[in-house]
Amino acid sequence: MQPIQGATARPPGEPPSTPSAAGEFPLSTQQRTVLERLITRLVALSQQQSAEVWAGLKHDLGLKSETPLLSRHFPAAEQNLNQRLSNAQTTHATRQVVQQLSELLPQGNNRQAVSDYIRQQFGHSALSQLTPEQLKSVLTLLQNNQLAIPQPQQRPATDRPLLPAEHHSLNNQVAKLTAATGESGKLIWQSMLELSGVKTGELIPAKHFALLTTWLQARQTLSQQTAPTLQTIQAALKQPLEPAEWKEITDYSQLRFQATPQTLLTSTQVQDILNQVFLKRVERSSGTPEARHLQPIASPFAPMIEAMNSLSARPGLMLVALLVALAIIWIVI
Repeated sequence: MQPIQGATARPPGEPPSTPSAAGEFPLSTQQRTVLERLITRLVALSQQQSAEVWAGLKHDLGLKSETPLLSRHFPAAEQNLNQRLSNAQTTHATRQVVQQLSELLPQGNNRQAVSDYIRQQFGHSALSQLTPEQLKSVLTLLQNNQLAIPQPQQRPATDRPLLPAEHHSLNNQVAKLTAATGESGKLIWQSMLELSGVKTGELIPAKHFALLTTWLQARQTLSQQTAPTLQTIQAALKQPLEPAEWKEITDYSQLRFQATPQTLLTSTQVQDILNQVFLKRVERSSGTPEARHLQPIASPFAPMIEAMNSLSARPGLMLVALLVALAIIWIVI
């Protein structure tokens, strides 16, 4: 008799042959338990389901979906799942760091402090470009209050004009403020020129960019406040007032408006106070007294009105002033 084609001849009475290599057996209970534990941990850290992970594992091993895993596949499968788990743990940890940073950035001057720090250390200001380790280091510094925004007097003074990108940024913020308040963009720019001490047609120095940004953002935020006070002004500033600045502004508000930190302020008073914050910071950054006092756009005749109010309280003086004015007009005519 001829042996069956494709089968190996064996002596009569000998049982059928068994797989010669132990690796051809199905996964043992212990091996399957190891893989299932790794997959359970992986599922807990990712958005995948268990079936998806098994399918992905077989794909990585070059097996068809219906092909069962064998003992010889175990080492490669365990290595694959460990690598996936390591990546998932890194991604999960990074996601947690980013979430913690997102909660801390809006507080005080944290956003500016972080932006300045990573620009100096890593050459860019986007958190998305940082490695997980860099993100973690930034979070640690922020949590330990070891990041601080440089104060105006510490920034290197520069008289260069605004760069196109800086001018574009201010222009966008002016447009937002115009949309929020209905004010003329041209008048807002005029106020910014006056605050910066330059004439119409001249270029604003770049050293005022950060202060103007704070001024514009604070104005936009406060325009949405129905009952602004000195305390809400403090909260709206990107770079909050330091204790010495707070005393200066509260003293100024008390003297000019008889306003305490809890007094409700008009929009004109709010703008006047923001102007003073800007001018005081420019004064400290330059080291020279700032003699300018700017009136808000909404109240250009405030000094005249105050003078008239003062005269109206003293009828005799009012009459003398009126007679003097009539005499001057008579002479001129």
